[in-house]
Amino acid sequence: MKKILIASVALIASLQGADSIGSWFEEGEVKGNVKYYYIETKKDKAGGSHTSAHANSIGGQLSYTTGDWAGFQTGVTFMTTNGFALPNVVDASIIGRDNGVRLEGNPSGTIAQESFSVLGEAYLKYNYKDFTALYGRQVIKTPLIHAKEVRMLPSAVQGAFVEYNMPYGTTLGASYLTHFKQRTSNKFINIVEHALGADTRTVTGSDKGEVIVLDAHYHSDKTAVRVYNYYSDDFMNSLYLDAAYQNKLDSGISYSASAEYINQTSIGHADEYLNNAGSITGGKQIDVDVISAKLGMGYKESKFSVAYSKVFKDDNKHDSLVLPWDGTPLLTNMITSNDLFQSNYGQALQADSLYIGGAQGIKVGYTQTYDFIGLEGFKTVLAYLNVDNSKFEKDQHDYNAVLAYGIGNFSLALKGIWVRNTMSVDKTGAIKAPNDKLTQYRVIANYKF
Repeated sequence: MKKILIASVALIASLQGADSIGSWFEEGEVKGNVKYYYIETKKDKAGGSHTSAHANSIGGQLSYTTGDWAGFQTGVTFMTTNGFALPNVVDASIIGRDNGVRLEGNPSGTIAQESFSVLGEAYLKYNYKDFTALYGRQVIKTPLIHAKEVRMLPSAVQGAFVEYNMPYGTTLGASYLTHFKQRTSNKFINIVEHALGADTRTVTGSDKGEVIVLDAHYHSDKTAVRVYNYYSDDFMNSLYLDAAYQNKLDSGISYSASAEYINQTSIGHADEYLNNAGSITGGKQIDVDVISAKLGMGYKESKFSVAYSKVFKDDNKHDSLVLPWDGTPLLTNMITSNDLFQSNYGQALQADSLYIGGAQGIKVGYTQTYDFIGLEGFKTVLAYLNVDNSKFEKDQHDYNAVLAYGIGNFSLALKGIWVRNTMSVDKTGAIKAPNDKLTQYRVIANYKF
């Protein structure tokens, strides 16, 4: 990939004079951020044992994008996370957890605690009127493949992208993705291998694969509709649809409504293999249907919302959502995201609470800003989620509280997370031993430049 980018830039440079080359770089833009992150996680397990871990990290991103020459641009983003004052038991979720999972089989070893730096973005981009093409590494935000910026660094992908802006607020896109870098890793791994790990050849018949994404968007002042299809030959196909409407009245009252639908099925070699009783899923092919909806209402600086999601149950199928690439699509998501480690290397066929087949989630949220009393930049966010499933002995309860402050380019957030009866399932859909309680605290300071 690096050789192709270097050759492309060299070719473009050879076609222009020295003055053009100089202006191409002189007109470039530098931006980035410096972030401090503290996280502490405590777990009380059903058997009576307790664990506690925390970590500090400082790092961020530095990006440079050239100016435009005949439609061509190139850009790079350097990313780094550096743990310090680490305890004996480290919460590696802001440093190298995925490196630990991938190289050691668990997230708690030495490698998982190591700081790292990575060239997270490196791309060549071409624009012509309403058409855009890009090749290289890029941070993207789509429903099922996402940057997942709730940690220290974002996830990123490698591949080729094209986009065409059509009249009437419509955009068409296509992507060919070959590699994925999880947010706590410095390695770009084949995108299908990242999902399935050591089971890649067993499930797909090959050691690697790719994901082809086709998408269409429509937006107006009040309405937005999106359609995505993620196709990975001999693995699975995922269809995502959503629609949203929002409006604000002269009285200051605002309201919104949104809904989404997700369908996932195994295809090709994976579909045939998973149908066997001796497969890693116990003979269950991937077959998932999900619906989600959300209603919101606000008045001046106050906002309320309620959301519902349902993952339909089919005991004869692998009926839990498969989300290996940091997508957390459901409208009932909390800060904890409820797929905490499903996007780690090789964990795609496991699932957590909200994404397990048969799960129903109901979330209520309240957001308040305080400019009206002179506390400019302050915001509080409160949310509660209940997840019930006939497979669970008890409902799962999530409580989130955030106190945030932001002014100019600086932001600070204090976050508290309390989860009771956390549930997850293994590849066969069997319930894992739950945690009675999960408590987490985060402090995040960020300065953008």
